Amino acid sequence: MDTGAMDALVLDVVVGKDVDKKEAAVNAIWGAALETGAVPASIHDLYRARGEGRVGGFTVPAMNLRTLTYDLARAVFRCALKIKAGAFIFEIARSEMGYTDQKPLEYTTVVLAAAVREGHRGPVFIQGDHFQVNAKNYAKDPRAEVEGLKSLIRESIEAGFYNIDIDSSTVVDLSKGSLEEQQEVNAAICAQLTEHIRSLQPEGVVISVGGEIGEVGSQNSTPEDLRAFMKQYQARLPGGMEGISKISVQTGTSHGGKVLADGSIAKVKLDFDVLKSISEVCKKEYKLAGSVQHGASTLPENEFHKFPSYDTAEVHLATQFQNMVYDSALLPAALHEKMYAWLKTNAAAERKEGMTDEQFFYKARKKALGPFKADIMGLKDRAKIAEEVEEKFAFLFDQLRIRDTAVLVKQFVKPPKTKKTFALAHDKKAEHFEGDD
Repeated sequence: MDTGAMDALVLDVVVGKDVDKKEAAVNAIWGAALETGAVPASIHDLYRARGEGRVGGFTVPAMNLRTLTYDLARAVFRCALKIKAGAFIFEIARSEMGYTDQKPLEYTTVVLAAAVREGHRGPVFIQGDHFQVNAKNYAKDPRAEVEGLKSLIRESIEAGFYNIDIDSSTVVDLSKGSLEEQQEVNAAICAQLTEHIRSLQPEGVVISVGGEIGEVGSQNSTPEDLRAFMKQYQARLPGGMEGISKISVQTGTSHGGKVLADGSIAKVKLDFDVLKSISEVCKKEYKLAGSVQHGASTLPENEFHKFPSYDTAEVHLATQFQNMVYDSALLPAALHEKMYAWLKTNAAAERKEGMTDEQFFYKARKKALGPFKADIMGLKDRAKIAEEVEEKFAFLFDQLRIRDTAVLVKQFVKPPKTKKTFALAHDKKAEHFEGDD
């Protein structure tokens, strides 16, 4: 498929209004990806090898692409190919799917298109980030909240999300007397959703599942928290069922960073020893890959080299990429002003008492990405903006030491040759799995 044809198919998928053309574009992209060997896969076996001490020394970047997904994914693949990297993840959170207007199938399809466009061969790791329990909704109706997550999980797996992070840490109750009591509901929900994932995973795929013991923005996690969670989580899993492969922890960060009155980001004091101590327990006692760091993209650049040094298995990166797009000189001033004007009216609820304009717009501007998706995709300088962000990807990949990890991915990850046919117009989907040869 020529490059112009792929670019046109992506536009049909992302901003096209004709459902039949969108359906044809999705199927054409998935067909091209299968043909070239760039297919969705699970990172579980690589993480299992890490938990068993057979690999290590690097930290896997998990990147949330909230806008310009095709262009930024192409930049990621270009960086990876230059350094023979294979251990990197594309992800999108439950909340991001809404405000960026990117449903699971669109996200996977666009990333696969980028892989084909840049000549990537091999596994493509797509992850559902923060498939999160809403604590208020859970308190009102626990069953409805969990069923909503189950529905999202089903949709995501059908779309090729073979890596899913369950975030039920929102229901950890720190008012309880013991750590086991604090983690009880978290562990129960995580086990229930793990079992649900295992019931849906395709033949030949063990989906990588992540758990979380510390909500970002709350008190720092400890090895004792992990043990309390794992004791109850493992007891609730059916015998012999594969459990989580990693654990997300709190180390002192917050999503997007803390915004000061002038719009700048306060310096974060991240406790790297939390990551190291919990990773040690993960591997020694549970054969898990280790700890996962959220809310890290706005950290000072001189901090990132510490993640592999402190044995962090995975780090989630999102806000900085969004910021670089918003703050690019190539983003037309007229569009920027139009988006901010929209925020004043449509995201007014985001403004807390005492917020300056700079704080409000910094916190709220992600909400304009979905409504203005077509405008952003219509920019003539999309590729140039992506090239600016590409420098950040290259820097992060170097700091996280993922150079030459393609060989490890090839050694431990066996991607399924999954042929899917999607029927968007008729709300039906046919799917079958081919052999390895």
